[in-house]
Amino acid sequence: MPKTKDPETLEFETALLRSVDQALAGEGRVTTGAEIAKRSAGRPVQTVHKQPVTLRLDPEVLARWRASGKGWQTRMAEVLGQATPAAS
Repeated sequence: MPKTKDPETLEFETALLRSVDQALAGEGRVTTGAEIAKRSAGRPVQTVHKQPVTLRLDPEVLARWRASGKGWQTRMAEVLGQATPAAS
């Protein structure tokens, strides 16, 4: 193995050490250690609690909703909410 490093390796090592120094100094973080310590464990408290239900759908209908991609359940809830008549 050669005793000298090529310029590309030297540049990589320099950049790596610089990024480690920045991480240790807390530079570039969105939050600080104090902010992280203040956080509580778990999910944030919801103001509106959703209710679990059982709903029987035709397989074709369910397949179309699932094929629409991530978030299909939320979109379905929005459509159902718009189609529901107002309570009197």
